Amino acid sequence: MASSEDGSLFRDHVSINGFGLFWLAVATIAAGWFFIDGLDALLLAWQTPEYSHGPLIPILSAMMFLRELKQYPPQQGQVADRWPGVLVIGLAFMIGALGKLARVDDLVAYATIIWVAGIIFVSFGWSRGKNFWPSILHLVYMLPLPATLYYKVSIWLQMVSSEIGVGLLKMLAVPVFLEGNIIDLGVMRLHVAEACSGLRYLFPIMSFSYIFAVLYRGPKWHKAVLLLAAVPITVLMNSVRIAVAGIIANYYGIEWLEGFTHFFEGWVVFIICILLLFGLARLMLLFHPGRPTLADALDLDTSGMAAQLGRLRMVQPSTAMIAAAVMGLGALAAWQVAAPDRDVIVQRTSFAIFPRELGAWQQRGPEERLTVDVEKRLGADDYRQATFTRNDETPAVGFFSAFYNDQTQGGIHSPEICLPSSGWEMAKLDRIDVARQLGVEGDFPLNRAIIQKGETRMMVYYWFQQGERQVAWDLAAKFNLLLDGIRRGQTDGGIVRLTTLMSKGESEEAAEARLLDMTREVVAVLPRFIPES
Repeated sequence: MASSEDGSLFRDHVSINGFGLFWLAVATIAAGWFFIDGLDALLLAWQTPEYSHGPLIPILSAMMFLRELKQYPPQQGQVADRWPGVLVIGLAFMIGALGKLARVDDLVAYATIIWVAGIIFVSFGWSRGKNFWPSILHLVYMLPLPATLYYKVSIWLQMVSSEIGVGLLKMLAVPVFLEGNIIDLGVMRLHVAEACSGLRYLFPIMSFSYIFAVLYRGPKWHKAVLLLAAVPITVLMNSVRIAVAGIIANYYGIEWLEGFTHFFEGWVVFIICILLLFGLARLMLLFHPGRPTLADALDLDTSGMAAQLGRLRMVQPSTAMIAAAVMGLGALAAWQVAAPDRDVIVQRTSFAIFPRELGAWQQRGPEERLTVDVEKRLGADDYRQATFTRNDETPAVGFFSAFYNDQTQGGIHSPEICLPSSGWEMAKLDRIDVARQLGVEGDFPLNRAIIQKGETRMMVYYWFQQGERQVAWDLAAKFNLLLDGIRRGQTDGGIVRLTTLMSKGESEEAAEARLLDMTREVVAVLPRFIPES
């Protein structure tokens, strides 16, 4: 009789747990469907060298979660603090909806991680679920950086790596000179391109150092050093790679570089970075009170993970879990029914018929076309580049403008990012308002820069044109883009850049007067080519 009752209780237990697993599956499928734009953006980003490590991150995070789960036995009875997780899930859907409205798929991907945190809080309760933060936070490493931040970090790493690499070459008595991120060896010039920034090493190394710090059993300051060491280690190794490339090019010729680059920029650099990280951990153990070995200091126990995975069958049904599932289904249904039509067609005139005369300024020669590689990197839907002159005595002004139907796919790349690729250095940069000088109402902010290459100097005006707004700061332009996408469903816009060569001894005021005069003429016709609404 007792055996029969025990069997009945077991069947009831399995039935109840299966019911809980059902609602977890419903919540997961609904969320996955709602966040599909962000997941698609991840899959696309993972195809690039910088983020090719991305598919490993969820796997490693899952292993970290199962490892952490071993410390907490199955909960008995009802869990009372699940509802904070429902609030977190609601926040995830709200951020995801804003990302979908603004067509910023990366924002939808970020919201997905918030949802993962919320479903863990719902499953285990707030008091226990918050202990799994290391595995949840690790998911951040699978996300691509926002484009503006990516290019700023990339250029910074290029410049730092170039400086250190050139310094190493000079120590080895190799004659070398650095212009921007172009290394001049005298007989040849090496371009430290975007691929040489070290980002393809930095992101996976940062992920590895994060796991390393989590598994390390030692003082917190040790963990902090191991976590932060990824950046200097990557920069150092990238600088060494650049220096070795310079030596090979100098002594053996540039044709030897292709084979070296393919060999050295892959697993070799990554493995050396990992070895340096292990070496740093071994060095810090000398200051550990117990003087443990590296094997003892790292918690590498992976036993019992399969058993922890089996605990999914013990997910308890709860009102909070049902609410999470219903919330996901509701958000999905609401988006399918009420989502606005985001395919806004912008009426504009092609740059192909941009005027050849702007007041007293006349275009000199034909329209200038970018190289295929530069056009591809620019990613613009339409652009115009031409040189305008006023008379024989006045230096010319270069005009460049690009238009994007969808700036979420590019278009907010500041010239301070791309100019170093041509060997120019940013000597001075100010954000100014020229509304009074132009005689226009409201504000007209733009960037005024002095760039130089050797003894050659140029003054540059540039700004981002978004509807009726002129924006100088690229991060502000990104924020405005988000707001416009949410409010109007429009994400179009462009960039305008004017440049003029500064004669030897010429004052900044004289050069600026030319740019102001040209800006006044450009602003008068620009709305035809970059619409204000």
